[in-house]
Amino acid sequence: MIALEQIHQLPLREKLLVMEAIWDDISGEEQNLEVPQWHKEVLDERERLLAEGKAQFVDWEDAKRQIDEATQ
Repeated sequence: MIALEQIHQLPLREKLLVMEAIWDDISGEEQNLEVPQWHKEVLDERERLLAEGKAQFVDWEDAKRQIDEATQ
């Protein structure tokens, strides 16, 4: 097994390859992941608000800018 310290020492390209390998392994077990009920409720509520026109999507760049402005 690879130690965390070994990962920290890898070049970025190799870290990305390790991350992709881990993601590929995890994504194959998605059906075994239990989603908490409160996650489902939050998503259902957001979907309802979108359907009713009471919510809207925000461009990712705009969202990051808004977050930056709010934290300054």
